[in-house]
Amino acid sequence: MQINETLKIEDLKPQIERLFEYSGQKILDIEDTWQPEHGTPVFTVAGTYTTRGWTEWTQGFQFGSAILQFDATGDEQFLEIGRKNTIEKMAPHVTHIGVHDHGFNNVSTYGNLRRLMREGVISWDDNEMHFYELALKASAAVQASRWTQIKDDTGYIASFNGPHSLFSDTIRSLRVLALGHTLGAVLMGEGDVAINLLERLIQHSQTTAKYNVYYGEGRDAFDLRGRVVHESIFNTNDGNYRCPSTQQGYSPFTTWTRGLAWIVAGYAEQLEFFDTLSEDDLEPYGGKTGAIAHMRKAAEATADFYIENTAQDGIPYWDTGAPGLPKLGDYFAVPADPYNDYEPVDSSAAAIAAQGLIRLGNYLKQNDEVDTGNTYYQAGLTVAKTLFAEPYLSTSNSHQGLLLHSVYHRPNGWNYVPEDRNIPCGEASMWGDYHARELALLLLREIAGKPYLTFF
Repeated sequence: MQINETLKIEDLKPQIERLFEYSGQKILDIEDTWQPEHGTPVFTVAGTYTTRGWTEWTQGFQFGSAILQFDATGDEQFLEIGRKNTIEKMAPHVTHIGVHDHGFNNVSTYGNLRRLMREGVISWDDNEMHFYELALKASAAVQASRWTQIKDDTGYIASFNGPHSLFSDTIRSLRVLALGHTLGAVLMGEGDVAINLLERLIQHSQTTAKYNVYYGEGRDAFDLRGRVVHESIFNTNDGNYRCPSTQQGYSPFTTWTRGLAWIVAGYAEQLEFFDTLSEDDLEPYGGKTGAIAHMRKAAEATADFYIENTAQDGIPYWDTGAPGLPKLGDYFAVPADPYNDYEPVDSSAAAIAAQGLIRLGNYLKQNDEVDTGNTYYQAGLTVAKTLFAEPYLSTSNSHQGLLLHSVYHRPNGWNYVPEDRNIPCGEASMWGDYHARELALLLLREIAGKPYLTFF
């Protein structure tokens, strides 16, 4: 991608305000028309949200979007939508033992409401705060219980595929373990053994960095620095790593760009969180330097890979090895084309990665690495400027999505392809819309001089 080094965050304010104008209308449209008995809205088909049963990982983004909309605009009807639906519908997600998505569903709802109350944006209520915090503590413990131990007495939070499966997505879901730890929660195991959530967070993070991220160190024939696999497979009988894999990417030896984006954003966010912990907190894990070394290495490698393997305007195609890409010519040298005939882009990956780039840039600048930090920060702004305008910003009142040209599961063929097109385009996803709003809110709060947006 070509980084716009002169772009200033203030330049994006009109685009962000426009985004939230359209965002509010779309949230209200979904709230008025969606039937809860249909499940959770996942992605749009011809402009209307529909569901797709795999796991219920997007409901927190649905109601969390309303909370973000309130945060950005102060319009209390969105607070009521977010708070009411969190209380009435999110409880099953708190104790869901079958998924790795707790940081998505529950931090986006209970976590955002807690944050706003702590900031004084909504009125303080002891009982309400206890309710949010109990939900987050329970969610963190349940997430930590999906544990697969591997050799060297480490392990990871298993994906919904089963105990053998380590997903890259989960790195950003670690935010719930971080919150649970700061709230004093533990996971109680057999024999009343108290299992430390911070330790599980660190071990999962280290395992992901070791097996799901590549560093150009000759691990295999396709070892490029910053390349990411969607999934790593382990033998649960002996704890040994077996092979790379993918569920939503093209192959285990290419990079599914939304998995890449989860890694960029997840590690950048954890670096910010660990910056708030003391040396005493982290002494059992090698001190602060030892605890975060793998995070820093993975975050920078994947951020660099994103920048190097993305179209000129910062929007990636859905997989870096997608077979139709050579037919596009030198697609790195021009803006991404969501209406091409060969391979779809994934705007949701861009929205997630942009936030990661901005957070990584801010983290490095705050730790006296200004030049490197500025590069990542400006890269994030460059992506945001592209996303917050057509053809990615959805401005039609008849389309329920906010961020167009998002892709869900390309190999399974789950994405809607318009009749006059060869590939998916023009549709939105609940996670893409949420992360577009979260990215916009992060920038809007910085422009307004409000507290920096963090999950913690």
